[in-house]
Amino acid sequence: MKRIFWAGDSTVKDNYIDTYPRTGIAQGLRLYVKPDVVILNHAENARSTKNFIAEGRLDRIKNEIQENDFLFIEFGHNDWNEDPNRHTQPFGDYQRNLLQMIDVARSKKAYPVLITPLYCRFLDERQSLKENVHFDYPAAMIALAFEQNVPYIDLCKKSETLLLKTDLEVSKGWFMNLTKGRYVAYPDGIKDDAHLQHEGAVVFAKLIADGLKELGSIYAELIR
Repeated sequence: MKRIFWAGDSTVKDNYIDTYPRTGIAQGLRLYVKPDVVILNHAENARSTKNFIAEGRLDRIKNEIQENDFLFIEFGHNDWNEDPNRHTQPFGDYQRNLLQMIDVARSKKAYPVLITPLYCRFLDERQSLKENVHFDYPAAMIALAFEQNVPYIDLCKKSETLLLKTDLEVSKGWFMNLTKGRYVAYPDGIKDDAHLQHEGAVVFAKLIADGLKELGSIYAELIR
């Protein structure tokens, strides 16, 4: 059995019937991995690298992860938030926090993988995709990946590229844009271009599956 531990935020988190049809990318990736691969998802809503560590979530991973496991690390949606419990500087404590997660994996002889944040479907006044929705956090993560010789998947760039070539009405259905009265959990409907419905989770998880194949070796072997 191969095990993937996942540290991340709400875009990755497992969801259940009380928030249906909201679906995290980790749930989508389960459709792509081989039968002997188990995903242990520690992602949680509204978490940045800072409060994920402060709340002891990384410690729980450290207590469970073992040699030859994988640690997928995806953050950047909440690190820019002005809340002092979440906010980090891209080329400062954000990188240091990511390095702490990398070190946890390496200390247990597990394999860390950095994953830049999903590009949200935020639109500007022209009803076009906004530019640079995650500021310098993806660039800071990639710079750290090169510095520490850690494999990475640029989900931010991959998802931006896909969104730019996809009709806006189609991509609207990937995200949590729900009409009134359709779902029990959202009786008044909702407009949310950051979090995913099931189809969106499957679509964007494929980009991660593709990224793992591109990394080759033990990473490609995780995918069907």
